[in-house]
Amino acid sequence: MQSKTSVVKNSPASSAFTILRVSVGIVYFWFGALKFFQGLSPAEQLAMQTIHKITFGLINDHVNIIMLASWECIVGLLLMIRKWIKPALVLLFLHMICTFTPFIFFPNQTFNVAPYGLSLIGQYIVKNIIIVAAGLVLWKIETQKSAIGDRTTRPSEYKDLIPAISVKGHSPKEYSAKQSSVNN
Repeated sequence: MQSKTSVVKNSPASSAFTILRVSVGIVYFWFGALKFFQGLSPAEQLAMQTIHKITFGLINDHVNIIMLASWECIVGLLLMIRKWIKPALVLLFLHMICTFTPFIFFPNQTFNVAPYGLSLIGQYIVKNIIIVAAGLVLWKIETQKSAIGDRTTRPSEYKDLIPAISVKGHSPKEYSAKQSSVNN
């Protein structure tokens, strides 16, 4: 017989959070790794122009792109291996703020017809809204896990994180009560 703990641990919602965290990590790591090799990243030129503008040209463009590549790879790696998730998410949010600055600095590159006709570069930037949303979901999960007091949430605690889990048409609480009556 399955216990409440194993039902909740194997729930689709708990797996979805893991998939979300790992997939954002993969995207970050992949996009960052491309920037280590000149000419591979389609965002390389825009990234260098943007960082040049943000840093007032005080740092060499090649150094900037290597720092950005390292930043993205670190965020991705931390998310994939589930270490220091909140600090990784802070870095992710800071990065995301910077990714939207080309709309201010380079509107001629980001819009075909401002403010609604995005260029391909503008579309590439706007898709980051999805990464921000994913980051917010992960932040909320990490905050709730911290409130519970355990950084490595035990499966039985997912019920506090995900109140609407259903298993075969029943909530974990109902399922557990039915299992108890079967075992007695």
